[in-house]
Amino acid sequence: MKQCLVVDLGRIAYAEACALQHALVAARKTGAVPDVLLLCEHPHVITLGRNGKREHLLASDHLLRQMGVEFVEADRGGDITYHGPGQIVGYPIVKLSEIRRDVGWYVRQLEETMIRAAADFGVTTRRVEGKTGVWVDTPGADDEKLGAIGVHLSRWVTSHGFAYNVSTDLRYFDLIVPCGIAGKRVTSLEKLLGRTVKHEEVTPQFVRHFGDVFGVEMHAATREEIEQSYGALNEVSAHA
Repeated sequence: MKQCLVVDLGRIAYAEACALQHALVAARKTGAVPDVLLLCEHPHVITLGRNGKREHLLASDHLLRQMGVEFVEADRGGDITYHGPGQIVGYPIVKLSEIRRDVGWYVRQLEETMIRAAADFGVTTRRVEGKTGVWVDTPGADDEKLGAIGVHLSRWVTSHGFAYNVSTDLRYFDLIVPCGIAGKRVTSLEKLLGRTVKHEEVTPQFVRHFGDVFGVEMHAATREEIEQSYGALNEVSAHA
């Protein structure tokens, strides 16, 4: 079975995570590293995708500074989103050409990973036609989004990925039009369950389901192990 390394980076700045992704993508193209799933959590940051509209940012620069929220234009697909403490953010660096050359299928598989992880906690989520991510039916209200997706591909190697709200402070989403969809709200696993949820409860479920969905064998690794075991990574990073 094809192998995929999973690396939990903990809390890491968005720019640092992007730099690591770029290095891994370049290394994956040459075969210097296997597929890798990076898992992390970011300090407060709002990112605008390639297809995003700046008017979907509802806060002024002054307010963002006051609240300690960074604003970054990203090279992923999708519109605008928020990342912050309490989210599980996943960045798969996968050579899709070795699995299936189908971007739509890839996005559906990321959704399936989130759907299965939510089901482990008794939460039923679903897809919404024409919109990426996973959604929850809310009685007496519009659907609420539990997980978002925004990806980038370069020569069939993936980067960026998904964000899943575990214990996220949902008030930060008021600073944006989430994913550019007016009138839609977001939710979190904690809000849906009405109890505290730790990352340690959820992350293993994501790893297991990711492996099942993509048909790969997951192996835990550290960032240091990757950099030491795959010496080409630092060299590739310098020239990426």
